Amino acid sequence: MSIHFFTEGIAFDLKEKRKIKGWIGSVISSEGKRLGEVNVVFASDDYILGLNKKYLNHDYFTDIVTFNYNRLETLSGDIFISIDTVRKNADFYNIHFLDEIHRVIIHGILHLLGFDDKNVDQKSIMRLQENKWLDDLRLNYL
Repeated sequence: MSIHFFTEGIAFDLKEKRKIKGWIGSVISSEGKRLGEVNVVFASDDYILGLNKKYLNHDYFTDIVTFNYNRLETLSGDIFISIDTVRKNADFYNIHFLDEIHRVIIHGILHLLGFDDKNVDQKSIMRLQENKWLDDLRLNYL
């Protein structure tokens, strides 16, 4: 069971992959799940837009698309992250690019864990969870 990082049509190298994998694993186990196969794919806006159109009937850009393949208590899925949108959001919110990458990665993991962000209350809970796990990343892994 493992976590893999890939790129699709872009040049991007995530720093500290081993530490990020350890962090993700600890988040998953702390939520009472087992790690299956998780793929994190860094791609362009156009690639993510294509996924949105093909699989979700959405015709807009987004920073992340998550496909859940969980089975019982085993967490598995594909997380596609737009480097273009993450970079734009980091600039817009005046935060470090890697901080935003980490936020989007954990956002995808939280979706696989069953958290949602379709309404205001869910978004608030999701943001609290993101912040909790980002603090954990900074304190214990990086």
